[in-house]
Amino acid sequence: MKIIILNCGSSSIKFQLFDMPKRKVLAKGLVDKIGLSGSAIKIQRDTDAKENRIEGEVLDHEQGIEYLLGILISKEYGCISDLEEINAVGHRVVHGAEEFSGSVLLTKNVIKAIEKASELAPLHNPPNLKGIYAMQNLLPNIPQVGVFDTAFHQTMPEHVYLYGIPYILYEKYKVRRYGFHGTSHRYVSKKACEVLNMKYSETKIISCHLGNGASVAAIKNGKSYDTSMGMTPTEGLIMGTRTGDIDPGALLFIAEKEKTSIHYTNTLINKFSGMLGVSGVSSDMRNIETAAEQEGNKRAKTALQMFAYRVKKYIGAYAAAMNGVDILIFTGGIGENDVETRRNILSNFSYLGIELDESKMQERGKVTILSTKNSKIKVLVIPTNEELIIAEDTYKLVPK
Repeated sequence: MKIIILNCGSSSIKFQLFDMPKRKVLAKGLVDKIGLSGSAIKIQRDTDAKENRIEGEVLDHEQGIEYLLGILISKEYGCISDLEEINAVGHRVVHGAEEFSGSVLLTKNVIKAIEKASELAPLHNPPNLKGIYAMQNLLPNIPQVGVFDTAFHQTMPEHVYLYGIPYILYEKYKVRRYGFHGTSHRYVSKKACEVLNMKYSETKIISCHLGNGASVAAIKNGKSYDTSMGMTPTEGLIMGTRTGDIDPGALLFIAEKEKTSIHYTNTLINKFSGMLGVSGVSSDMRNIETAAEQEGNKRAKTALQMFAYRVKKYIGAYAAAMNGVDILIFTGGIGENDVETRRNILSNFSYLGIELDESKMQERGKVTILSTKNSKIKVLVIPTNEELIIAEDTYKLVPK
């Protein structure tokens, strides 16, 4: 069964074409800069050594997907002979509110629920829906599946997901912690147990998904128990351009002093804060590290210290919340590849019984056990694979 996976952002579409259940990736790539100058489609087939780039104007998501489908069946860049070979579509959908605790076939009622949840994720769900609508028009006869970032965290208990606000506001507007990166946390936590030959249903895991967006999850006996992101992806760790945890009173103070609107404040906490706002250099950790190490930039050094400290604090909190931890995982672009950031986070954890294997600490981008055999807590790097999870869920749900 051939399944195409779509992850639609505001101006881009990440895609992979899988041959299931072989888990074989036939092609992958990106439709980039949709509606902007410099639009292009990047595609790499399993038979190609390098990525191919096809430039051209892409006005909207439907046009981008239409071009992509044309490329997939083209003689020069394609890997299938006919669009009828595609049997299903799997979509990453960021927010499923309280409606969805797992992946589902996309029916009219499900799509309506995703549309309703857009008010909880106005930056994410609308682009996700554009991909769904486009596929309805372009390939109307094949089934589609939605895989939700929030679904994995629906196992959090009430005392964990509620905020300290009047309960009626939760009842009226569903203001609560939802959490994100659920597909990634689910994949890496299960993979870690496979690598270590441990039972997923009997293991306490802390998963650190560290990238431009970042979150930590406490996974207790195979279920999400707590996670750092909240009602929106802004809460929790300091991120590339997001504040992370902040006193709401500080936001009210800033809004009053700056005479700003809600729209401006939303832009401030999502686009101009985090590592970019503190360092004044970039939202990219590599650029910040260069400024700190080679240029002696004090603000860059402070930003790096803030990032590592926040992750360390959540690890300690979740170890306490679960009455211990068996496995600690690093994933995401930073978690998988940034050796120094990992080292800074893992410093001073000897009280938990963590012992690190120095010969493994420089490894990046592949499954690696960073801890020694005698370490009470096993520390691993697990590259995430959200697209594979979406493909597997789609394969399970689509009638064969």
